Amino acid sequence: MDRVERGVVRHGVRLMVRDYGGSGSPVVMLHGLAGHSGEWDTTAGWLRERHRVLAFDQRAHGASERRPADVSRAAYVADVVTIIDELELGEAVLIGQSLGGHTAMLAAAARPDLVQALVLIEAGPGNPDADLPNAIRNWLASWPVPFGSQDTAIEFFGGGPVGSGWAAGLEERQDGWWPRFEPELMVRSVVELSRRSFWPEWRQVSCPTLVVLAESGFFSADAAREIARDRPNTTMVTVPGAGHDVHLERPEAVRAAVAEFLQGLGGNRSGRGVGRNVRSRSGIQSETHTCEKLGQ
Repeated sequence: MDRVERGVVRHGVRLMVRDYGGSGSPVVMLHGLAGHSGEWDTTAGWLRERHRVLAFDQRAHGASERRPADVSRAAYVADVVTIIDELELGEAVLIGQSLGGHTAMLAAAARPDLVQALVLIEAGPGNPDADLPNAIRNWLASWPVPFGSQDTAIEFFGGGPVGSGWAAGLEERQDGWWPRFEPELMVRSVVELSRRSFWPEWRQVSCPTLVVLAESGFFSADAAREIARDRPNTTMVTVPGAGHDVHLERPEAVRAAVAEFLQGLGGNRSGRGVGRNVRSRSGIQSETHTCEKLGQ
């Protein structure tokens, strides 16, 4: 896919941005923990028909600065703001999966003037989980690196589009295929998530928001209801038969949900609306939660 690679530097940390081009309002896409910007290539292909589309390797990931000193939530958020400012995007739609969605949510809360709308894919405010850093450390330690080939990596990551998506983030060295990140920095990146929730920030988000969850993802039905109840003007969509990497596993369902959401923006940021619960032609379950006043 045609694209331009751009470097943006913030406080000595270089961020590599994929600018897919396109015209219309800008969309910035954020990958999840241990992921890479290339996960969004398929999404960018249809989004750029109506939008200027960008994705970037977040700090400590991919082609961006591999060993930044700061991997706090605030640092990740500041990178998003820097990219929007440096590339003069104005108001952008932020789309993020997993940790990238969490970063997008915090950016929308901190800088509402820069975020037109928000799409969270398998992401939410979260609750404290003291075991999270160790869980991430053990998960990364289970990777049999170096992988002997990309095919071996694809199989390890589950095969199909999900396995291919993860394997595409590896780099080839003389002795095999390696992750393009330092495992300990991935662990440090989730420390704050393990210590506190981010519900206050979620309630501060004022822009229209779409939350896309997977039937077999990281969020229970109760958690989904809590996310919707706490933040009006939120559309909830559940994709059946999919896991946490729903953007890779069921891209057509994610496309249907995101395209409908973006087409329906229309500039309404007041939170007024009515609830609905429908099954669309794509087979995804959609429910919109709104009320008369934001923050109720």
